[in-house]
Amino acid sequence: MALLAMATEDDAALIQRTGLGDRDAFEELYRRFARPVLGMAIRQLGDSGRAEDATQETFTAIWRSARSYRPERGTASAWLYAVARHAIIDRARQRVEPAAEAPDEPSRDLGPDEHAELSWLAWRVHSALQRLPERERAVLELAYWSGLSQSEIASYLDVPLGTVKTRTRAGLARLAGLLEEVRR
Repeated sequence: MALLAMATEDDAALIQRTGLGDRDAFEELYRRFARPVLGMAIRQLGDSGRAEDATQETFTAIWRSARSYRPERGTASAWLYAVARHAIIDRARQRVEPAAEAPDEPSRDLGPDEHAELSWLAWRVHSALQRLPERERAVLELAYWSGLSQSEIASYLDVPLGTVKTRTRAGLARLAGLLEEVRR
């Protein structure tokens, strides 16, 4: 009977029970979210070992901070993905150990002219993004800066998947038009 009740329990209740030290609730959260969090970490970090570490850090943070979750401030999945995003960013900031000896190759670092061009391009894109409607901008930022899939975005924003697809398509089309204006 307890398994049936847990299968129908919503994520918010599981987080709240985890905050009270309920290991069964925590295990159910892990079962539901470990794969999507690991997928998000692999996409952002590009290394399965570092992604597994970020996933472990995510669930460690969830166990420690589940008491801070407030359902009135947003959906449970949005809170959980925000915790994951922070753990992934922290893992990305950590240095990757360099090879024992650096190979004798010319530097692949960008020169000043290439840095200037990239800065100009980034500024153009950022300026164009600021001109998009909030709904379209939010979807594009979650997809391209946070690396979330459309399904993860739908869960994060608590909207249907079709809505995310429509907003993405409309936002990209509007963004292309805005960037074309700047190019002229």
